[in-house]
Amino acid sequence: MANSRQYYPSQDESASPTSVRSREWEGPSRWTEYLGPEMASSVSSRSSKHTTSDGHVQSSAASTKALNIQWVVQMIEVAEGLMAKMYRLNQILEYPDPIGHVFSEAFWKAGVFPNHPRICTLLSKKFPENFTKSQLERIDKFSLDSLQDGAELHLQSLEPWIQLLLDLMAFREQALRLILDLSSTVITLLPHQNSLILHAFMDLFCAFVRVNLFAEKIPRKMLLQVYNLLHSLSRNDRDCDFYHRLVQFIDSYDPPLNGLQEDLNFVSPRIGEVLEAVGPSIFLSADTRKLRNEGFLSPYHPRFPDILTNSAHPMRAQDLANVTSYREWVLLGYLVCPDELLRVTSIDIALVVLKENLVVTLFRDEYIMLHEDYQLYVLPRVLESKKMAKSGRTKQKEADLEYSVAKQVEKMISEVHDQALQLCDAIHRERRILLKQEIGRMVLFFTDQPSLLAPNIQMVFSALALAQSEVLWYFQHAGIASSRSKAARVIPVDIDPNDPTIGFLLDGMDRLCCLVRKYIAAARGYALSYLSSSAGRIRYLMGTPGIVALDLDPTLKGLFQRIVQHLETIPKTQGENVSAITCDLSEFRKDWLSILMIVTSSRSSINIRHLEKATVSTGKEGLLSEGNAAYNWSRCVDEIESQLSKHGSLKKLYFYHQHLTTVFRNTMFGPEGRPQHCCAWLSVASSFPECASLINPEEVTKFGRDAVLYVESLIESIMGGLEGLINILDSEGGFGALESQLLPEQAAAYLNNASRISAPSMKSPRVVGGGGFTLPGHESYPENNKSIKMLEAAIQRLTNLCSILNDMEPICVINHVFVLREYMRECILANFKRRFLTALQTDNDLQRPSVLESLIRRHMSIVHLAEQHVSMDLTQGIREILLTEAFSGPVSSLHLFEKPAEQQNTGSAVEVVCNWYMDNIIKDVSGAGILFAPRHKYFKSARPVGGYFAESVTDLKELQAFVRIFGGYGVDRLDRMMKVHTAALVNCIETSLRSNRELIEAAAASMHSGDRGERDASIRQIVDLDTVIGFCIEAGEALAFDELLAEASGAVLEDNAALIHSMISGIVEHIPEEVPEKKEIRRIRGVANGNGVSVDHDSEWVRLILEEVGGANDNSWSLLPYFFASFMSSNAWNTTGFNIETGGFSNNIHCLARCISAVIAGSEYVRLQREYQQQHQSLSNGHQSSENLDSEFQPRVTAEASIKSSMLLFVKFAASIVLDSWNEANRSHLVAKLIFLDQLCESSPYLPRSSLESHVPYTILRSIYTQYYSNTPSTPLATASPHHSPSVSLIHASPSMKNATTPRGSGSGSSTAAGADSGYFKGSSSSVYSQEHYNEPETGTSRNNENNKSKQRGSSRRSGPLDYSTSHKGGSGSNSTGPSPLPRFAVSRSGPISYKQHN
Repeated sequence: MANSRQYYPSQDESASPTSVRSREWEGPSRWTEYLGPEMASSVSSRSSKHTTSDGHVQSSAASTKALNIQWVVQMIEVAEGLMAKMYRLNQILEYPDPIGHVFSEAFWKAGVFPNHPRICTLLSKKFPENFTKSQLERIDKFSLDSLQDGAELHLQSLEPWIQLLLDLMAFREQALRLILDLSSTVITLLPHQNSLILHAFMDLFCAFVRVNLFAEKIPRKMLLQVYNLLHSLSRNDRDCDFYHRLVQFIDSYDPPLNGLQEDLNFVSPRIGEVLEAVGPSIFLSADTRKLRNEGFLSPYHPRFPDILTNSAHPMRAQDLANVTSYREWVLLGYLVCPDELLRVTSIDIALVVLKENLVVTLFRDEYIMLHEDYQLYVLPRVLESKKMAKSGRTKQKEADLEYSVAKQVEKMISEVHDQALQLCDAIHRERRILLKQEIGRMVLFFTDQPSLLAPNIQMVFSALALAQSEVLWYFQHAGIASSRSKAARVIPVDIDPNDPTIGFLLDGMDRLCCLVRKYIAAARGYALSYLSSSAGRIRYLMGTPGIVALDLDPTLKGLFQRIVQHLETIPKTQGENVSAITCDLSEFRKDWLSILMIVTSSRSSINIRHLEKATVSTGKEGLLSEGNAAYNWSRCVDEIESQLSKHGSLKKLYFYHQHLTTVFRNTMFGPEGRPQHCCAWLSVASSFPECASLINPEEVTKFGRDAVLYVESLIESIMGGLEGLINILDSEGGFGALESQLLPEQAAAYLNNASRISAPSMKSPRVVGGGGFTLPGHESYPENNKSIKMLEAAIQRLTNLCSILNDMEPICVINHVFVLREYMRECILANFKRRFLTALQTDNDLQRPSVLESLIRRHMSIVHLAEQHVSMDLTQGIREILLTEAFSGPVSSLHLFEKPAEQQNTGSAVEVVCNWYMDNIIKDVSGAGILFAPRHKYFKSARPVGGYFAESVTDLKELQAFVRIFGGYGVDRLDRMMKVHTAALVNCIETSLRSNRELIEAAAASMHSGDRGERDASIRQIVDLDTVIGFCIEAGEALAFDELLAEASGAVLEDNAALIHSMISGIVEHIPEEVPEKKEIRRIRGVANGNGVSVDHDSEWVRLILEEVGGANDNSWSLLPYFFASFMSSNAWNTTGFNIETGGFSNNIHCLARCISAVIAGSEYVRLQREYQQQHQSLSNGHQSSENLDSEFQPRVTAEASIKSSMLLFVKFAASIVLDSWNEANRSHLVAKLIFLDQLCESSPYLPRSSLESHVPYTILRSIYTQYYSNTPSTPLATASPHHSPSVSLIHASPSMKNATTPRGSGSGSSTAAGADSGYFKGSSSSVYSQEHYNEPETGTSRNNENNKSKQRGSSRRSGPLDYSTSHKGGSGSNSTGPSPLPRFAVSRSGPISYKQHN
């Protein structure tokens, strides 16, 4: 905008009066900048057509009148262009206040005016005085000098806006000339006779008024004064040539209403006639009851719905499309022609319109305060007329009537402002409700009867125009503050931002427009049929005697003949595709306008009255009525889209789009909001870029960007509402209330409470007992079912919204396409992921997996509910999210069994859960006293870990829930983390083993030699023995937890994929026993071990760890049994005690047994495998056959024998150290050590139960357990006490006897009592491998290896350390596995045990 127009002359030329005058009197072609490309080209073509070689306009009456109507249309568009330029100037200057001379800081920094506020503001205030009289040197000499230095640059920045003032002045003169010409020559301007020319005339009139009212909002005075000053400074104190004319123009329109009233005084009577003529239509539009009762907007008869055509008020219903224009005519007409208010009928017309409005929109979102201007500029004229009528009362009879009318007008203007403040919103709300109902009925009717849409298309346009007007009124008046006439304070207008009718109107308009576009071919076909029939009627009327007698002049007759020719050449629609017919009727409409301009001209010999009288005798419609109807229907052929845009477009809402967004958010998900309305709210944005003016090219980009941002904002709100509905259902008050269940103790209290209460009476249905529980059925009573109704409403709204978003057409804004169903999918999935990650943790700590699983299932049920109404697979998206949260590496690596280290990145959710289990259960970083309870198969804690005790998050049900949530990848991740942790612990064991190798070798030698003193001395010198024990205990805890995890994983696999679980179990039984194992065999073993179907979980797990880290690779590992045996001399045994409730020790030292057994077994497997590989390699290098090696080397048998030998060695020397350290003074540690060794023999699959008997008298063990169980009388026993069962005592003679008589496993299940008792101890099945290689002296029996292995796999090793049961005859038919032990649920409260009492 800083550059002047292309055709703007140089400074010297513009300074000449000749140049200015030539630009003012060029005619319509001077306005090409303000016209669109099409209209500008038509202007140039008409100018060349209607001008002679000397440049003068031809004087033909027909061409002149036809040109005049085109000039009217052009001047209306010129007015729009001028206002667009003024609007842009106001934007650049940050909306200044030129009346109050208030200018912001941004005003001076905009670059239009020089940044010298004192001089510029003074010049504006002194207007119209010339700057020479202001003595600017005394005001601000420095600024004046600065202006003189930069005069040329400042002139260049002001030139485009000075040209705008010149254009405003030229527009005033040309528009006034056109208005005067039409007013003085057109003989009738009544809507029912000459509506086409009437609308052109009034549109020009209103455009003229708006332009001059809007001009007051730009700093015209400062613009002219500063420009003249700069011109004078650069042109030797000479004013610019157009200065004085612009001063006169601006001064005459200061304020603009005074100039308008003076300029338009000559057309005031014609304006009054027009306003009186449109009064009935205005009254009808304001009477909502009449509109509803008489069916003006109903396609069927209001009192007889069976009649599907409503011809009661066709013309009046069609005229309702123009009511918005009529109201604007009234508001502006009486404002600039106040004398017309003194007509008797004008008061009611003005009152109806003034009572409904507070502002008059000038351009876009610029407006003037209506009632303030009426009181300032209209009321004084009325008072003057009243005064004149009073003074002339005795001279003329009409004075009394004039005085009375003036007094009524005065009262009306004085009171209508208060009425408008109180009533305008209620009036328009009632009208919006009417339109909501009528348009809703229209949509239903035309959807059911689409064939009736075309005949009623004009009625549809009327309904759209009324709804458009109401929607625009709502947003134009929102946020308006008005001051009362009798008070200075400003009162905001009460416009409800939560009005739901706006959504209904937008939706109704959108659906009506869609129906019209859907059946647009039918509407065109109907219009073509009407025009074809109209041709015959017009030809008939042209041949009537009356028309023949008129003797039309050749020009007029030729135009009528061309009209008939146009109509008769319209293509027929029979048997053809209407949508394929192309028909341009613009020439027909131009010819008809030419006829109207001729017959309505006072200069024509044949006028409209002659034509009506000549054809009225036929009893049919007159010639002009037929032509006007044909004109209107012709627009439904080739301009139906423009008609639809005119009446149904809401593009002007762009200027209120921020408030539009606010109302949408307040109403869309309100009590009366409808999800299906969101489509209409979004589709409004498609027309926003159409508001951009070509005068300001930058607006196209800005408006498009704002439209995109508006759509994105609404979509964000819609998706927020969708999330809100889902979250309402997925809450404790939603579906959570339906899933609430009583705990067993609550149910028992409930039943006890209900049994004590008598039957409730009908008057008191809600009987509440002392326990605080309501009786059954209380949900069914009305006062208690609000939550159910809320759920039903939320479900209904959710399903409706999903259905609407799924079926919604893409929203296109410029080059952006918004597909709502994709947004909906992303919203639902993102919301699930967000809620999933949020639900992972509670306020205190990690959420229990079972609770998390129930929350996921609840959310999934809601997603499934929505999925029924959309055409997309949301469940697959949920699965992808869960997969992403369990594994976030490349998809290709999902198919790899062994993942590269750099791809071991997992999802955030499983990372959180796994880290929590590692830190709080395995490592116990919070110091909660985590203990593993073998009997119950969970970890327990002395105090809560976060929000729960450890047993609440580590039992099999919780771990199974973890597996179901995160699947195999989550299990792998947790298993991997525990392997890494255990590998570090094993590395510490190896480091200690190497660093203390010499001491351990010395201790081993002394153990074999029986040198007790040397042994004890060497063991005491071993460094950090207690620390290593702690590491081993922690490794044992990891082994125990991983076994629980594997068991849970196997249970889930068996429940959900029983065939796969069965297949893995069957494969494990037939895996070849070989060392080294092939890669595939090792992989199968790993899968089986991870799903709890392997023979020995712990040793396999440690073996995998050692293979990965390369452990057990030197001879120091052969000292492992001696190193572990030295643990018996640690001080850790002095502070522990056995707990029969958990089946373990108070300091978790029972986990040491797992570690010792697993590490010895795993290291032996790895060592033997490495030895085999080395020998195989050496034989290959030595060119010897490896077959001899394979035949001599039995890998698995050798490994098991080696493991058994090492374990027996450990038991032997550990028992020796234990018994040697016992004395009468210190024997507290003895009990714990002996129970530990017994548990080791029980749990290890490589040791027989009789292994300890050769080193520890069995009577001691029996005495220990008897002492423990005899001190727990409160614990219910599953079997008789051994003290009172002689048959049981006989069996205590030897554990080997129990091994020979008790079946290995009698089923995986157990009874309730046995299941509770059967904990860590695995019974007699521990002697599988021992019986194969070690003949027990008591029985001398040896079992088959394969049979023992199968029994071992079937057994869950749930028997206690000793058999106190009476049921061992042959094979037990009990559900328990092996002999059932005595329950051990109580911690021993006895002190050191006296072993002598049991001798």
